Amino acid sequence: MKTIFFVNPKAGKGKLADRLEQEIPQAASRLKMDAAVYRTRSVGDAERHARELCQAAGEEELRLIACGGDGTLNEVLNGAADCPNAAVGVMPIGTGNDFCRNFPEAGDFLSVEAQLLGRPIPCDAIRYSGLLDGREQTRYCANMFNIGFDCNVVDMAATLKKYPLIGGSLAYLLAVLVILIKKKGADLTVELDGETCQDGKLLLCALANGSFCGGGLKSAPTATVHDGVMDVNIVYNVSRLNFLHKFPHYANGTIHQVRNIEKVLLSRQCRRVAVTPRNGTMRLCADGEIVNAGKITFEAVPNAFRFVIPSIP
Repeated sequence: MKTIFFVNPKAGKGKLADRLEQEIPQAASRLKMDAAVYRTRSVGDAERHARELCQAAGEEELRLIACGGDGTLNEVLNGAADCPNAAVGVMPIGTGNDFCRNFPEAGDFLSVEAQLLGRPIPCDAIRYSGLLDGREQTRYCANMFNIGFDCNVVDMAATLKKYPLIGGSLAYLLAVLVILIKKKGADLTVELDGETCQDGKLLLCALANGSFCGGGLKSAPTATVHDGVMDVNIVYNVSRLNFLHKFPHYANGTIHQVRNIEKVLLSRQCRRVAVTPRNGTMRLCADGEIVNAGKITFEAVPNAFRFVIPSIP
């Protein structure tokens, strides 16, 4: 078995990438394991190289560890999507790092040795198809999609993270305030398992495999990565004051406990979703990365890939 660590030098403002490039060969030598470092060069490079490794591996067992944020994990997952002998993991050195929060009983995700000694487990993903950045594509998402308010917040947070002392969660919360002032949502037709549940303006639509987004906000508290369904949240086009009042509950995972929340939020588990932007295009955030999209269909895929759980000492 060979383990390849995909180190994104720009993740987390580059603070851990150089150190990892030294620690990985040292840990592999101590454990007498076969490991290598691949330093990614640009957007899409991790996906390209993961696919090349999988195609060349034959029947060899591979472990592909994304050292970055959820976007780096997304690239490695898509590069390995059709390779049954590959397991995918993540060392969360980005700024959001939400997918690994779904595994609170795991060992230290930032430990090279724990990753090398980890075990792969089956994990769901969401497959999505449609017009993405001008091309018909089919791809996979590990954690969550956001459309409307949430996507606009991610867009703004990415800008705020470039400033000193503004980390993932703080950048997200500041972006919420900015986008709330603008009250920028979306205009969509949303079908859940064949039933049209929304046709018009809304504040946000989120499709979740995992529970967390925005650097630790538990926006989909009932979502799990091994139940074979996705959790869909649609927040209606409510007033700023109403949303601001509910937002703390949306962030800490208690939104379903709010009285009369059904007047604000449609929440449902389903296997298939179709989202059509009524004006032709929408901004779609997949695992923290934003693209321009047309109509997109989404499908929950049980046991879509194997995810490496770091060992516990």
